Amino acid sequence: MAAGIDDIAIYIPRLFIDAADFAKARGLDPEKLQKGLGVSQMAIVDTNQDPACLAANACLQIMQKNKLSPEDIGRLYVSTESSFDESKAMNSYVIGMLEQVYGQGAFEHCGGVETKFACVSGSYALYDNTNWIRAGEAEGKQALVVVSDIAKYDLGSSGEMTQGAGAVVMLLNDEPRLLAFDPKVTATSIKDEYDFYRPFGKETPIVHGQYSNLLYMIQVRKALEIYKKKALSSGLMKLEPGETILDHMDYLNMHLPYSNMGKKALAYLIRHEWRQLPRWKKLIQDMGMLEPVPKDPRGTIESVLGDEEFMAKDHEFTKLFTKTKEFQEVYESKLASSLIASKMIGNLYTASLYLGFRSCLEFEYQKGIDLNGKRVGFGSYGSGSSAMVFSGLIQPQYEEVVKNMNLEAELAPRRKLTLQEYEILHENKLSPEEPMLNTKREFILVDVNTTTESRGERRYIFNE
Repeated sequence: MAAGIDDIAIYIPRLFIDAADFAKARGLDPEKLQKGLGVSQMAIVDTNQDPACLAANACLQIMQKNKLSPEDIGRLYVSTESSFDESKAMNSYVIGMLEQVYGQGAFEHCGGVETKFACVSGSYALYDNTNWIRAGEAEGKQALVVVSDIAKYDLGSSGEMTQGAGAVVMLLNDEPRLLAFDPKVTATSIKDEYDFYRPFGKETPIVHGQYSNLLYMIQVRKALEIYKKKALSSGLMKLEPGETILDHMDYLNMHLPYSNMGKKALAYLIRHEWRQLPRWKKLIQDMGMLEPVPKDPRGTIESVLGDEEFMAKDHEFTKLFTKTKEFQEVYESKLASSLIASKMIGNLYTASLYLGFRSCLEFEYQKGIDLNGKRVGFGSYGSGSSAMVFSGLIQPQYEEVVKNMNLEAELAPRRKLTLQEYEILHENKLSPEEPMLNTKREFILVDVNTTTESRGERRYIFNE
């Protein structure tokens, strides 16, 4: 049975901070920030918004667009690393909000959980619900998988340059118009790591940036190796001499903590895949530089990062490699379109991979490319750490959905924050009753109870 993504919708907060303004205020070079990280704007939540209402707004949007009733939905999963309760699942908050529109009890038949594994959890939720449909358990109903997060870092920290907020929701069924997932090839890699984590009671994460970036690439590469074995043994793909598995993917969507990380990850994977091929020898000759090797090739990530000579040479080699015609052809044709939205919105944690997929569809379609039958590969990563690699085929009916995508129009109503306003919001100096914007026809947070017997209870309304 086919199963996959029938439609996709996004909800992005209406406030943002301009990266150039931010860079100047922090004594950074704006051009270096934009070129180095690929960040131009970062979405910021208002005082009356949290990950649950971002998710609910995205769900309402996709349901209204597709004229769905609660009876059409059998499962509703929310994946997030911005959870605000250690027991009560975020999907229950979302259902409570949706029932303000659809009627009390309208979703009481709807199963689901909140999933957590940093940024990869949305991919696990997709996999679970896809298999629920394939197994025939859905019995004609559809699933909503929502990825919703607020990427927030300490003021003055290096991570502060990679913030963002938003939610992406995907409608899954057995007759998907957008993408049907390839069966029996999904691959995972998992390891106990402390590259990025957020202890109980802490609002912002503890980040080991360089370590996490390298671990991300290593874990995705390991998952790609497993994916390759499954794809070849299942007969999904057949490699001719001189080919790699990446040659059989028309598009690649990577996890995007910032847009240029996608480019770094692509370069890392291509180097790994091309290294044993004839094309690599010619490329090395044209570049005029041998690929550097760390002093301890089988050492730990710490030993590699501590090898300063290797790190400097590897940085130089990567810069040369990414400027080659061969890399640029792959980058422009398979990845570049997926990075556009990230530059305008910022880091969405669990949602960043799927914002990239949404971006890829819209901007490749705008080029006039026929997307039917194109294979999309996904490289998903979550700190702590796990990676997933999977793929799917774009379906013949994709144009019904993609032709109406317009990211620029969806972002048009946004308001730019001053640095002072941003810092006031960041430090939680205003209550939900003091929003920067007065939005209509959206779910908003109106109160968080502080009394001893009901501490933490959240109240939402649909703001007519």
